[in-house]
Amino acid sequence: MSETNAQQLPDIVRNVVLNASIEKVWKAVSTAEGIASWFMPPTSFEPTVGYEFELNAGQFGMSPCTVTVVEPPHRLAFRWGKDWTLSFELKEEQDGKTAFTLTHGGWGADVVTEFNQPHTQVREHMGHGWDGIMKKFVQVIEG
Repeated sequence: MSETNAQQLPDIVRNVVLNASIEKVWKAVSTAEGIASWFMPPTSFEPTVGYEFELNAGQFGMSPCTVTVVEPPHRLAFRWGKDWTLSFELKEEQDGKTAFTLTHGGWGADVVTEFNQPHTQVREHMGHGWDGIMKKFVQVIEG
């Protein structure tokens, strides 16, 4: 089965309402220092479409990424590795709060990662991983 016809797996989606301004949350997802404070440290980062950088994925090495969407301060997305997309959506709420949605997409049932693990296995592991990362994200933003 070709990748274009591969069965897609659901995106990993995490939502949270943060007790912080949209500007503070935007800085946490659109700067190298911000991303490093709660996720994986990038080699560098600029919120510019086409900007290429790498994320330090620990035991999996350096993951190449390319910024694909920049709509300050509401949306930022990038390609991650050979298959995935990661997007951050921010929406200003009342009382200075910000609704934040993280979407990790690009999952295929018959696809393996560049480190030779099936997406079905990695997706389950990453789903649990995002729970912990989102807790850290909230602590960094609200702490």
